[in-house]
Amino acid sequence: MAELKTKKNDANVEDFLNSVENEKRRADSFAIMNLMQEVTGEKPAMWGNSIVGFGSYTYKYASGRKADWMLTGFSPRKQYLTLYIMSGFEQYDNLLEKLGKYKLGKSCLYIKKLEDVDQDVLRELVRQSVEYMKKISV
Repeated sequence: MAELKTKKNDANVEDFLNSVENEKRRADSFAIMNLMQEVTGEKPAMWGNSIVGFGSYTYKYASGRKADWMLTGFSPRKQYLTLYIMSGFEQYDNLLEKLGKYKLGKSCLYIKKLEDVDQDVLRELVRQSVEYMKKISV
């Protein structure tokens, strides 16, 4: 079985975030980093070359193979800030109704800019997701 390409590494998170060209996206990235660090109690770490992750959990594939992944994280992509809400979104309808402007993927929350969302609601969404992921870690 192929090994995960995106792994936690020792690259410098601040250097990465400072390299974000769009000034607004860079400022929003530092704000999200601070929010996630506060919520998780974990230090930010690079996962691969473009994801800032917090904490980790172990999951088990159907094959029995285990792997580690971040509890939560984000990436300042060109079009959106991508936030990784690893629990998915099915159980968070009440929070999503109050969040603001966003798009969803399976475990990705896409926002254009931080001011498009209610940061208190975002903080609660991250908190609940992290709590859930810690419970289900193998």
